[in-house]
Amino acid sequence: MQGKQVLITGGNSGIGLVTSMELAKQGARVVLACRDSEKTTAALKQINAVASTEVVNLPVDLANLQSVRHLAAAYKEKYQQLDVLINNAGVFPTKQRLTEDGFEMQIGVNHLAHFLLTHQLLDLLKSSAPSRVVTVSSKLHTNGNVDFESFKGYPKYNPQTAYGQSKLANVLFSNELARRTKGSGVTSNCLHPGAVNTDIVRELPWLIRKALGLFFLTPQKGAKTSVMLASDPSLAQVTGKYYDQCKLTDCSALARNEALSQKLWQVSAEAVGIIEV
Repeated sequence: MQGKQVLITGGNSGIGLVTSMELAKQGARVVLACRDSEKTTAALKQINAVASTEVVNLPVDLANLQSVRHLAAAYKEKYQQLDVLINNAGVFPTKQRLTEDGFEMQIGVNHLAHFLLTHQLLDLLKSSAPSRVVTVSSKLHTNGNVDFESFKGYPKYNPQTAYGQSKLANVLFSNELARRTKGSGVTSNCLHPGAVNTDIVRELPWLIRKALGLFFLTPQKGAKTSVMLASDPSLAQVTGKYYDQCKLTDCSALARNEALSQKLWQVSAEAVGIIEV
């Protein structure tokens, strides 16, 4: 990864932190996209202890689409290259919350923010080709359905339903992006990292979080697939695939539905204010 430029959302904790450290160890110039916080400051210190090139943070609030646009603009102003974009950040609120733009929080942060960020950086990814987009999904996408009406909020909120939908959206988006960038030198793949004990469960009761910690993978193990998809030379031409804990596998039949992925793309573009040519 020497000389490669990497941008990763949610790189200040869990899988994202370990992914950032591992890629920085390999020589990549890593840029985090996180909120400015004590947690981010601590993460930068930890990553820079092993990095060969200084890792920095470009602040963003993924629950605010204008903030996502500012992030993309700030990145393009500072850097002329993007070899790997890792759409890693995720949220799992136990009670229904809305983003600044009025979207249900999980579809807003887990999908729409990353859809917009990728779209805003796509020209740079193409000019930096060969380049890669890596999207962190979940095996729970297999439980998901897409209900476009729910993007503005559910009449009756169920966090698992919202999470399954957002993770299905991740896979549909990744597959559609692969189709739309075919032949451009940009690859798009997504992954299930395994059941990993990370900050995403921070809103669950303490006892449940403690119990999950006994059965879940460590972030170190969970990050292996993201690192592999971002850096493995043998995957340079591989696109439109889904990996489960480093193994190539099939995503759900619904996630492979091209008509649904095209509709999701169109609805997402309209939702974030992109006019498709």
